[in-house]
Amino acid sequence: MSSSNGECVNSGISNLVDPEYPGTAVQRLRSVHARVATLSKKDLSGEWEDVRRKILWAGGLKDLPDSVPGQGYTGHSFNDYNHVDLTTMNDQVSDNENDGTVKQIAIGNNLGNGIRIASIQELGPGGSWSTCANGCHLDPPQDVAHIQFRSRIAFKLVWVPNKNFDMFVLVDDDGNELARGKPTGQLPHIRQRQMNYQIISGSKYSKVADEIASK
Repeated sequence: MSSSNGECVNSGISNLVDPEYPGTAVQRLRSVHARVATLSKKDLSGEWEDVRRKILWAGGLKDLPDSVPGQGYTGHSFNDYNHVDLTTMNDQVSDNENDGTVKQIAIGNNLGNGIRIASIQELGPGGSWSTCANGCHLDPPQDVAHIQFRSRIAFKLVWVPNKNFDMFVLVDDDGNELARGKPTGQLPHIRQRQMNYQIISGSKYSKVADEIASK
């Protein structure tokens, strides 16, 4: 049985499957989008650390800045150029490793335990993680979400290439805008924000940011 958008539904259980990226936790992805939809531009334009916590919450991740890396630590999430893909993956793929196909990412890259610790369970089955965006400029994307986890992203944070790189936009897996903000305070270093745009530039994910910068 299939839904109108091509997702397969197992009768009797609300277990949605994305046929193109079967590692996607579809119900969880929809819950993330619902949370993002509650965030206004004002919500995303306060002090950066407060904004980042709201982004984590929307993505189904706990704010765990004091945890050990690999054990649920999320202090890096959306705080550098690369860990900006909010990925919702199902439990069957959470322990998948990088076999070398995803370039510029460590062989192995086992994230399963951290995903289980940091994920907010109320958003639905599976888990969330801020995966690396390297390779997202290719078509189809060759990043951690799409290759290692065979999952779509729920959203990607893209810094807008204006003069100060001080605005960001959240876009979905098709590059459509979900939300935007202009945070204040201590942002990620400007070089990190510039590099974020550089690795995304020219892809479907940069189109909204390019449009904002051109106005």
